Amino acid sequence: MSAGKILVVDDDQNICELLRLYIEKENFEVAVANDGRRALELFDSFSPDLILLDIMLPELDGWQVCREIRKKSQCPIIMLTAKGEVFDKVLGLELGADDYVVKPFETKEVVARIKAVLRRMGKNANDTVKEVKYDKLSINLTNYELKVNGKQVDTPPKEMELIYHLASNPNRVFTRDQLLDEVWGFDYYGDSRTVDVHVKRLREKLEGVSDKWSLKTVWGVGYKFEVKE
Repeated sequence: MSAGKILVVDDDQNICELLRLYIEKENFEVAVANDGRRALELFDSFSPDLILLDIMLPELDGWQVCREIRKKSQCPIIMLTAKGEVFDKVLGLELGADDYVVKPFETKEVVARIKAVLRRMGKNANDTVKEVKYDKLSINLTNYELKVNGKQVDTPPKEMELIYHLASNPNRVFTRDQLLDEVWGFDYYGDSRTVDVHVKRLREKLEGVSDKWSLKTVWGVGYKFEVKE
């Protein structure tokens, strides 16, 4: 029985075949695309459980592919980047990537990351309904729905996970590093400003909705979802 289906997207055929070899050894079914357009075609026809996605691709680059997939699916995406720059990592996470691996990489590390992300997603899928409610606010992580005053507000996956995590722990202060670890689900090395960007976007959606709760900055520490007694 297959452990799952993995779509490998990279314009370097040698890297693709090396990854295919190691991933298939772990009993996964593998499909390969060497450009962005083919990746989107295979995403629809192959229906992968996870995507390994390089950034520098012909036709459509990895950023564009990630954006298109996130419009219709929460399929886990691990970005492959040769640059290793903080900007790349932050942008990838903001677009909804679940993890990233910097080239050159150990193939065994990539396989371990695949298994870790799939375990995390599988665990979440079997959980009971994840929902928290406050005055004029409903956060349903099971369906990835944010409702303000009873109306659904379009919210990207990581923003949903961040506000759910904060609102599930009212009045608890989290540092940026804690949020990166607990919401993004892996050790993050680099600029933690991606948390600030997500909080800013959430505030634009939630500011002034109710005087009974608010998304607060704790200067010099981090953030909290403050609920008034």
